[in-house]
Amino acid sequence: MIDPKLLRTDPDLLRRAQAARGESPALVDALVASDEARRAAIASFEKLRAEQKDLGKEVAKATGEAKAALLARTKELSAEVKQAQAVADANNATFDELIKQLPNPVFDDVPRGGEDDFVVVETIGTPRDFAAEGFVPRDHLELGEMLGAIDMERGAKVSGSRFYFLTGVGAQLEFALLNLAMSKAMSWGFTPVIPPALVKPSAMEGTGFLGQAAQDVYYLPADDLYLVGTSEVALAAMHSEEILDAATLPRHYVGYSPCYRREAGSYGKDTRGIFRVHWFDKAEMFIYCDPDQAEAEHQKLLGYEKEFIESLEIPFQVLEVAAGDLGLSAARKYDCYGWLPTQGKYREITSTSNCTEFQARRLNIRMRDGEGVRSVATLNGTLCAMTRTIIMLLENHQQADGSIYIPAALRPFLGGLEYLRP
Repeated sequence: MIDPKLLRTDPDLLRRAQAARGESPALVDALVASDEARRAAIASFEKLRAEQKDLGKEVAKATGEAKAALLARTKELSAEVKQAQAVADANNATFDELIKQLPNPVFDDVPRGGEDDFVVVETIGTPRDFAAEGFVPRDHLELGEMLGAIDMERGAKVSGSRFYFLTGVGAQLEFALLNLAMSKAMSWGFTPVIPPALVKPSAMEGTGFLGQAAQDVYYLPADDLYLVGTSEVALAAMHSEEILDAATLPRHYVGYSPCYRREAGSYGKDTRGIFRVHWFDKAEMFIYCDPDQAEAEHQKLLGYEKEFIESLEIPFQVLEVAAGDLGLSAARKYDCYGWLPTQGKYREITSTSNCTEFQARRLNIRMRDGEGVRSVATLNGTLCAMTRTIIMLLENHQQADGSIYIPAALRPFLGGLEYLRP
């Protein structure tokens, strides 16, 4: 959540941020009014409590009729204090509910607009000209079936639509990608983590996934637990309610977990193959740092994603996401879109977000340094979403005979193989 001080010192910043996201500034106005009401209610309660304490001292000294009068006033005041506390609690509850709805203010230089208003920051690599090579590229599912790597039919039989089996070299590819990703992440100073895939509501709410993203979340009511859509959730909540020593920051983690998404609202989209599925595995980077370091750490995360994609020899673009397409917690986000030959366009394969202090405030994660105790910043970045990366490898590195070229960086994790062959 935001620092409540912003409501009093710079509400116009919050109104501008709402407008940039395409949201109504009315929420900011409601919060300003709610903040004033709750502070007035708290002041009224505290004034009555102070009077109650002073009266208690007078009663102890009084005698006779004076004491009887004071006792009568004490009874009246007790009821007034109780009522004032109820009003203060109600106002606090209203404020807390409203402030949870307010997104993280975007940076002023984030592109304005919605999903289609991203800015292409750079293009890296050149897509192959399959026509010049003399053949029409096959899509990832046809290639995967030829290789015995992907089985959608049995995935649907066992679990329903948008499920799959990775078999044989398909499973080997995921393990190889995981090993390459973890090897690189550890060389960059990340600590590997296998986090839980089931989390409490506080973790989901704290990371901002129970707001606009709630429709995509799987919930287990019997256990009051959620299946994560990204290990970002567990990695963020890992240090909830903690005060971290500033000397231990920044902390870099890379988590590997299954991820579950309903894909609500995606009926009819990407129904073929494993591009848009209800479950996939992912290696996710996560950083805790001093807020002053957040922007620099964000650029590092983007650099790591680029290095990983380049090592797989996949042509891609880096996009800066427009304000209206950011999630609740992000103040800035970059996506990397890999080239998909059979669709003739770039599609999302990674993203990295700077959440500033927004998630840390919701999860009560703080740091202690010479200046005292204050909130940390959190950042996240996809290192490797397995299914989409496998798609990119199959389609971009296919040969006319259906075999798949293996990039040099991946070969040590596939027993030195240079090609996968049907």
